[in-house]
Amino acid sequence: MTNETMFARAQRVIPGGVNSPVRAFGAVGGTPRFFERAAGAYLWDVEGRRYIDYVGSWGPMVLGHTHPAVVAAIQAAAARALSFGAPTEAETLLAERLCELVPSIERVRLVSSGTEATMTAIRLARGFTGRKIIVKFEGCYHGHADALLVKAGSGALTFGHPSSAGVPEETAAHTLVLSYNDAEALGAAFARQGAQIAAVIVEPVAGNMNLVLPAPGFLQALREHCSRHGALLIFDEVMTGFRVALGGAQAQYDIRPDLTTLGKVIGGGLPLGALGGRRDIMEKLAPLGPVYQAGTLSGNPLAVAAGLATLQLVVQPRLLERIAATATALTEALVAEARKAGVAFSAQSIGSMFGLYFREAPPKSFTEVMQSDRARFNRFFHAMLGQGVYLAPSAYEAGFVSAAHGEAEVAATLEAARKAFREIG
Repeated sequence: MTNETMFARAQRVIPGGVNSPVRAFGAVGGTPRFFERAAGAYLWDVEGRRYIDYVGSWGPMVLGHTHPAVVAAIQAAAARALSFGAPTEAETLLAERLCELVPSIERVRLVSSGTEATMTAIRLARGFTGRKIIVKFEGCYHGHADALLVKAGSGALTFGHPSSAGVPEETAAHTLVLSYNDAEALGAAFARQGAQIAAVIVEPVAGNMNLVLPAPGFLQALREHCSRHGALLIFDEVMTGFRVALGGAQAQYDIRPDLTTLGKVIGGGLPLGALGGRRDIMEKLAPLGPVYQAGTLSGNPLAVAAGLATLQLVVQPRLLERIAATATALTEALVAEARKAGVAFSAQSIGSMFGLYFREAPPKSFTEVMQSDRARFNRFFHAMLGQGVYLAPSAYEAGFVSAAHGEAEVAATLEAARKAFREIG
């Protein structure tokens, strides 16, 4: 059994051979790896090859793969029931923990994915304000709900056009797309249409166009404009929650959004998302209010057990700081190796997230991200893959470090990078 034969077999029954598009290696070329097990900082594919993993299932595995405490919690929950479709104490425990740890959350609703959380946040914002327009930023991904699958055009203020077939133009017409980190364009949008804007949704640290940090004052400008014009500020912390800091990016930057969406880490690797925020807004959700949301598997006991076990460990003193230090050491050393090889390259990290860019300096916007040398990244990706280092198979995705990554993994990664930089020239 090889990766090639598995991919060919999968393509006969699954569109593109994968159940999420980036997994297909379409951006980098070649054959995707089919994995069969994972432990700590490592993955093993169907051919038995081991890889140092910097994808972490796209963010959830902050403790590393198959952490014994998380696995034990899931096994214990599974022995009691796989699903109830009814309230449980564990759901309340997880909700209490999220309200305790995330500064802006007073009430929380558990769902089954980050996409479901952001979709509900948009509906709730419109239901609460009675307005239609949603502002998002180019390069920020908020799941595949129709209203959010929109990209920007060439102007500073551009009404969105669908970036996916199947999204009606009239749905996209209520989404206004601006450039990330452009506070001036944001102010102009509110000056023109502030009374019609229901909400601004943003990744406070962008992680879906590679890693892009907020410019000084940008998040503050979002808060100020939303407050002045009666719009809601939604922080999509599906990726940044418990990665950038214990209380998320909102704690790191001291900005309090009206609504927050969470996912990934809070499920410990199982499908789980959450929407939380101000009590007066959240109580517009059914059964208390007129905004409907429901889910058969919301608060699934296995996912909740995994989330509780993960968060119990994440809050241990200095754990996140230690992981952040590993990410910093990794990126700084990679930059040093690239310079020795004469390769135009930059990197940065925040918390346990990091970005690698084949350009001289880290990007500040989607436009700058697109100026990176994608062809050189693709060669670097395959050179690293060939040496047993698994990076995200796209130049436009953030990477993740876990508590299981230590000095040995960083050293092995740097040795691989040293060879890769020389190889790609």
